[in-house]
Amino acid sequence: MGIPQDIAFLDATAQAELVRAREVKPVELVEAAIDRIEALNPELNAVITPMYDQAREAASGKLPAGPFAGVPFLLKDILAAYAGVRMCWGSAFALECVPDQDCELVKRFKRAGLIILGKTNTPEFGILPTTEPHAFGASRNPWNTGVTTGGSSGGSAAAVASGMVPMAHANDGGGSIRIPASCCGLFGLKPTRARNPMGPALGDAINGLIVEHALTRTVRDSAALLDATSGPDLGDPYWAPPPQRPFLDELRAKPARMRIAYTYEAQGAMAQDDCVKAVEDAARLCEELGHDVEPKMLEVDVEKLTPLFMTLWSAAQAWTADALALLTGKTPAQDQFEPLTWALIEMGRSVSASDYLMAVTGLQGVSRDVARQAADYDLWLTPTLAEPPLPLGTFESPPDNPLFGIIRAAGFVPFTPICNITGQPAMSVPLYWNEDGIPIGVQFIAKFGDEGTLFRLAAQLEAARPWADRRPPVSA
Repeated sequence: MGIPQDIAFLDATAQAELVRAREVKPVELVEAAIDRIEALNPELNAVITPMYDQAREAASGKLPAGPFAGVPFLLKDILAAYAGVRMCWGSAFALECVPDQDCELVKRFKRAGLIILGKTNTPEFGILPTTEPHAFGASRNPWNTGVTTGGSSGGSAAAVASGMVPMAHANDGGGSIRIPASCCGLFGLKPTRARNPMGPALGDAINGLIVEHALTRTVRDSAALLDATSGPDLGDPYWAPPPQRPFLDELRAKPARMRIAYTYEAQGAMAQDDCVKAVEDAARLCEELGHDVEPKMLEVDVEKLTPLFMTLWSAAQAWTADALALLTGKTPAQDQFEPLTWALIEMGRSVSASDYLMAVTGLQGVSRDVARQAADYDLWLTPTLAEPPLPLGTFESPPDNPLFGIIRAAGFVPFTPICNITGQPAMSVPLYWNEDGIPIGVQFIAKFGDEGTLFRLAAQLEAARPWADRRPPVSA
């Protein structure tokens, strides 16, 4: 008995199968993952809070008979509350924030048999599409350590892409699963709004903009994990439509001929050449697989949409600061936050109750407009990002221009936020690498509640163009 040499790049499903077959012990998987984190983290800065003692204790005890029993896992350091372990939100202000109970999603991760080794890096409050918090320093992309991992789940993405763990928790309020999936060459599914629970502390977050799931190397890991965690919790204000069958079963179902629309443009922003090429490549592949593909613009009024989204987004930063103040007993002050974060906190505090509800009403109208446009198509194909992964430091906001980062981010991520507004499921799929060897993801958007169609196509694409064995220069 011993650890196979290629264990780092076996997916979570395969690692769990080794445990069930008693070819490896959970504690061996955990120790091997700890060794990989210790070896790679000095260069990548993906893990900011090790939880090795808790992991060793869990691996040595009796594990639940879940689908991932004994498999190492990491939590993003936002929203995934683990009792007794700090949850910092990427912020120096929250270094002393320690939850007193597990959130429901963490309980479900544990019931699935996952062993949590630590928490991953994230931008302050998860605001930016890059992971460069002042409090913890930048996470670096294993494909090119000079460019962004994406955000806000960038630490999780770097950890999975480099082989530290086979999958890691992530969440998505404007693209924070799909953006780092694209930057780091991973599969990233954003589920339908309320597919996974957010309790007991929250019913939803930012009027449903944020959803929970994970970053994975394989489609089957994403589907099996969603099967294990999804479904309403007691007291949830609403929940996603129940799936017709387990998501893992969708991977075995032959996809019917799909009608797929594609575009390179969103909210007035045109994707750069590499991202256009990635969409064209994905469109050709879909045609080769027997699907009907046609160009079609998704019409969204950007002048109407942007201020509505920013009303919710800025209010959310004020809410986060106030909630953390309540938990820590500290009073928020400008010198405790990054310039962008403080500017958004102040902006959010100027939002009235009426402003907030008017923005909610307006964004719900946008959702209906998008749903009508999408009614004639099974899926919509877009770039995940408008540009390849950008150099570290690109989004840094100077004190004299504190909103620079969020303005620059709008040009980088015009394609992802719409699905947070509408609640639709979407996925970033790593089908294309540019001439510099950097992954460029493409996004597929499905109708509300229809992750099944995404999983069926994803399984087809993965079989036709496998990506899971690609290894970045910095890897286990």
